[in-house]
Parts: sequence; C-alpha cells; structure tokens
Amino acid sequence: MFAHRTEAGRRLSARLRHLRDQDVVVLGLPRGGVVVAYEAALALGAPLDVILVRKLGVPIQPELGFGAIGEDGVRVINPAVVEAARVSADDMEQVEEHEREVLRRRAEQVRAGRPKISLAGRTAVIVDDGIATGSTARAACQVARAQGAARVVLAAPVCPPEAAERLRGDADEVICLETPVDLGGIGLWYHDFRQVGDAEVTDLLRRADSRPDGERHAGDRGDPEQHPGDRPVPEQHPGDGPVPEQRRSDQPVPEQGSGERSGPGRRARARQRPR
Repeated sequence: MFAHRTEAGRRLSARLRHLRDQDVVVLGLPRGGVVVAYEAALALGAPLDVILVRKLGVPIQPELGFGAIGEDGVRVINPAVVEAARVSADDMEQVEEHEREVLRRRAEQVRAGRPKISLAGRTAVIVDDGIATGSTARAACQVARAQGAARVVLAAPVCPPEAAERLRGDADEVICLETPVDLGGIGLWYHDFRQVGDAEVTDLLRRADSRPDGERHAGDRGDPEQHPGDRPVPEQHPGDGPVPEQRRSDQPVPEQGSGERSGPGRRARARQRPR
C-alpha cells in the first residue's frame, strides 16, 4: 500500500528516470493524479500541466464511450462504437456540446488563467493516482496524441494487469508499480486517500511553474519538497513492511465514501468509481 499520493508519486518517479533526457511534459489527470504527477515533474525536471478529457458516452449507455474530447477542440471518435450503438449525428452533437461545456468550466477552475503547455513533438507523460478500467486513461492518451505528442507514456502507482495490457495499444509505454489481479478499488491501495480539490490542483501547477531549475531535482538530493498537510514518510518499495497509518482526524471524508473490507491486515478505504 501507499501512504498517500505524494509518497506514491515519489516511488513512481524512480521508474521514470530513463525519461530525464527527453523533452518531457508531465500531465496529471485531475484531481488526484495531479498530486502524483507533481512528484514526477519534480524528479524529471519537467514542466507540469493537467490533461483535461471528457468521455463522450452513448446516450442510452453513458458508461460506454463512443469518443472523447480535450481542450483546443480536440475530438477523438471511435467509429466502431458509433456504428454498433447506432448513435446518430444529432445525438453525438448534443453529447459533445454538453461535455464541451463541462470541460470548459473545469479548465477555468483548475487553470485559473494559466496557459496550456504545448505537447507538439514532445514526450507526454500522463499520470494518474490509479487506473481501474482504463477508459479515462485511454482517452487521455488519444487526446495527447491529437495535441501533437510525439510519444505517450502512461504511469500510475496501481493498475490491474488486464487494463495495463489494453492500454499498451494507446500508449508507447505503460508503467505501473503494482498490478493486482484483484484491484478492489483504487482507494484500497492508499492509507490516506483524501479528496483533492480544484484549489489544490491550481496551487500545484503554480508551484511547478515558480520552481527554479536548480530545485527541480530536489528528490535526487534526498530533500523532497513537502506538500501542505504531508508528513515525512520513509521511502517504501515493493516488499517492504507495512506503512504506518497516516490518517489525521481533521481530514475530509474520502472522495467516494468509505467502508470496511475483510482480509488479513487490510483496512478498507473508499470505493473508487471506475476510471
């Protein structure tokens, strides 16, 4: 298990070091993925941005995506799903219009006037705090390519093996620290899976922009930058002993509720919606 997203990001960064000599842009999937991505950007000395995507769902079955949209008018359509689900042109237009407005509002909230970083000809490293079904991650990969990324790397602390295998068709490289057959929900893999707000995402982007170049490899000097509310956690690797409980009494309720799950030595965390 991971203590929290910051610790997961530091551990994930060790698997990304081969990208340090490339022209990289690290892209976090809001909201929780941005906290993990911040640590990757710090370790790689790379700029940090968000990648905002919205799935275009079939009207009578919204969980089935017939495409996805991103900023700057990027639109990716899956003709096979459109044909199989018999989605009309009018239906597609209505769904896209609605999702485009949601995307616009989200962009305004998290960017707060900050310009988007160009991906043209660069390596896009897309980071999330965990992958369940992979539908959002797949859309993000497709949007990054549509925005001109020359290479797409998808990275997450935890992802089931079947989802990782499917995503290799959309990303040039898929990196996951843990690949459990029985995922059970992303929140179960974190001691602290607190909710992340838009204000925190905006703050992390601001901090990434304002960091001097000399501080960008702080993690290599053994003095990783602390986020508000973080407490120092010993570096953990697969095979290490359990991480001490990190929950604080003043933390907000986890993002998707909480519950108990039976099993030796495991305390359940929030059920996470598929991503």
